[in-house]
Amino acid sequence: MIRLLYNLLFPLALLVFLPGYTLKMLRRGNYRDHFGQRLGLYDRATRRRLAAHPHTWMHAVSVGEVMLALKLMRRMKEDEPSLRVALTTTTTTGFALARREAPEWMEVLYTPLDFWPVMRRAFAVIRPVRIILVEAEVWPNLAALARRRKIPFALVNARLSPRSERRFRKFKRVVRPFFRMLDLICVQEPEDVARWESLGVDPARIELVGSIKFDPEGVDPRPEHPRAVLSALGIDPARPILLGGSTHPGEEEILARVFQQLRESCPDLFLIIAPRHVERAKEIATRLRAAGLQVASRSEPVETPAADCLLLDTTGELRNWYAVATIVFIGKSLTAHGGQNPVEAIVADRPVLFGPHMENFARLAQSLVRTGGAFQPNDEASLTTTARTLLHDAGLRAQLVQQARGVLQPHRGATGRTAALLRTLRAHAG
Repeated sequence: MIRLLYNLLFPLALLVFLPGYTLKMLRRGNYRDHFGQRLGLYDRATRRRLAAHPHTWMHAVSVGEVMLALKLMRRMKEDEPSLRVALTTTTTTGFALARREAPEWMEVLYTPLDFWPVMRRAFAVIRPVRIILVEAEVWPNLAALARRRKIPFALVNARLSPRSERRFRKFKRVVRPFFRMLDLICVQEPEDVARWESLGVDPARIELVGSIKFDPEGVDPRPEHPRAVLSALGIDPARPILLGGSTHPGEEEILARVFQQLRESCPDLFLIIAPRHVERAKEIATRLRAAGLQVASRSEPVETPAADCLLLDTTGELRNWYAVATIVFIGKSLTAHGGQNPVEAIVADRPVLFGPHMENFARLAQSLVRTGGAFQPNDEASLTTTARTLLHDAGLRAQLVQQARGVLQPHRGATGRTAALLRTLRAHAG
């Protein structure tokens, strides 16, 4: 009855949200590329490739989840040499990254709408032998079709914040049947086990493995390429560098002002800005230039030795750029809420700073600050003061990195543990 109502209301909901969704797609670009896949329509070549081998269907919403999915799938491939994957993603940026990074044994597709006829067409073409959601919501039609066809169905690196738990518990009678369709839920922290149990999930299907996202194994930054890019721009890569990673609106201007103040005592300092959404690059460049900075662009490598700032207007490279930074500011934490993942910067042996809003990584952020593995300035003034201290104290920078790596240690091996559970998933389905 719940799913019937869901499918009856789906077209109406689509009409309500379509204008905002269309504007977002237009802003990000490339929305026409493979658009039919969102409706479960695939060209002949794609259907032929999918029909040639059994595929594991892995779904990752956007760039962050795609990076995690790629890491997990490469680990799975080591244990399952015959593995073939159909990787679906929702956003155009996630799709572009997946297409660029995907090996030949992976088919990259857009996520089909979770509307009954659309999802049925997708199942008919993909014919999955196993379905894995990466930190994703559990869709009613996807879950129901997987259960009806006895396809093993898993959620990995499962996230369930206290806020999400409260929301789900209000609608427990609605969501519980779909959560119970999951054959395996791999959770990150001990507290997550109780949260999923409270929603009616069988405890036997919940496994505590740690966070793939926080697992330092397999995250190997390669600084050679960023150094080569900086050299080609006429910029010495050995200069002290302040890098703002995955920044959100307002944070770029703050970093510009902080940078200008820091140059008073560190005149050779260089600024690198990596916005979370690259479609904002032109707007950001305009604002930075208005603030008095000479800006070079990653996508247009024209030699500009007088540049004060490099704008990274590309995707999928940030982990490598962290490795050339002296200190790293983690975005979406000062002017926006949620925060971004600091792990790649830590694995690159770089000290991290983030603002007061790290809700999406609250436990990790709290552990880092509590153990002296990161600093958490609350505003622009304290960010300037903290960054200045770090720039002039190499010993303090090394101490932060060492403490931060200790915080990540409990998650070491989470990718391998997850891969091992997925390898035996078929035996536990049903």
